[in-house]
Amino acid sequence: MSLNTRHSGVGMTSQRTRARMIERIRAQGIVDEVVLAAMNMVPRHIFIEEVLASRAYDSVALPINFGQTISNPFIVARMSELLRAGLNLDKVLEIGTGCGYQTAVLARLANEVYSIERIGALLTRTRTRLRELRLNNVRLKHADGLLGLSEVSPFDGIIITAATMHIPLPLLEQLRVGGRIIFPRGNKEQYLCVIERNLDGYVETVLDEVNFVPVLSGIVQE
Repeated sequence: MSLNTRHSGVGMTSQRTRARMIERIRAQGIVDEVVLAAMNMVPRHIFIEEVLASRAYDSVALPINFGQTISNPFIVARMSELLRAGLNLDKVLEIGTGCGYQTAVLARLANEVYSIERIGALLTRTRTRLRELRLNNVRLKHADGLLGLSEVSPFDGIIITAATMHIPLPLLEQLRVGGRIIFPRGNKEQYLCVIERNLDGYVETVLDEVNFVPVLSGIVQE
């Protein structure tokens, strides 16, 4: 099914609908116009199930099967803005491809995007959707994201799309000096955090309270 015909009849391909989502995100405090423009270019409705397509541009997280969710649009914007702030994003790593929406936004912000997903069946579906958008700067891998991708490191930025108590050492080592990791830290109580690497080590900043599914190790096919 093509990009233009997916979820036909629900009106979700309307640019005005997407523009209203962007205005809500702006009103919530996102000021990076490059991030807002990137999100305005990505059709969120193609990344969710047809039964939920009428809510695609609402300010809510939505289930995408496999026990995963597509994040609230504001959270996608917030994490993208934090990642971009003051950085030239040449190479970015995403841990947890999920449905691919955050991946598609990152592809508009960075020269190269590498994204790892542990659920094989989910990655297969997501790969098809990203191909529809013809995002030639995205590389997907079915693997344990907590190990990172040392063969193509270092990265200017790393986004982790599931909550974790600790950042694995491989990810810290694969971050270049001057780069940053954006991730939710915690279990029942979670906060969005930024880890920046400098010449002396790592500095962490704790920000907003958030709610993400927990990070899991290993890989599964279904």
